[in-house]
Amino acid sequence: MTYREEMQRIKRQTAQLSRALPDFMQAFYALSKQSSVEGALDTKTKELIALAIGVSQHCDGCFAFHTQSALQAGATREEILDALSVTVFMGGGPALMSATHAMEALAELAPAE
Repeated sequence: MTYREEMQRIKRQTAQLSRALPDFMQAFYALSKQSSVEGALDTKTKELIALAIGVSQHCDGCFAFHTQSALQAGATREEILDALSVTVFMGGGPALMSATHAMEALAELAPAE
C-alpha cells in the first residue's frame, strides 16, 4: 500500500469514527487544528516536531500525514532529514527503523526535484 493509499484508508476510518463519536472527534480535530496555528513556532517547525514524534512512536499513519503536512508548510527534504536525524539520535534503533518508513513517505510524497 502506498502512503497516499494509507492516508485515504485512515480518512475513511476516521470518518466512521466521526459518525460514531462526533463530539470526541470534533474536539480532537479542533485540538489538531489549534496545535498547527503559528505562534512562537511556525507551522513548518510544528509539523517537523509532529513527524519526529510520530517516528519515535512508530506511528505508520503519522509518517504519511506529517511528511505531507511538513512539505506543504514549506519544509525541504533536507529539513525533514535533519529532523529525522535528531529523532534517531534520541530514539535509537527503533526510531531508525521507523525513520526508514518516513523516508519512503518522503520519496513518495515530495515533489520531484
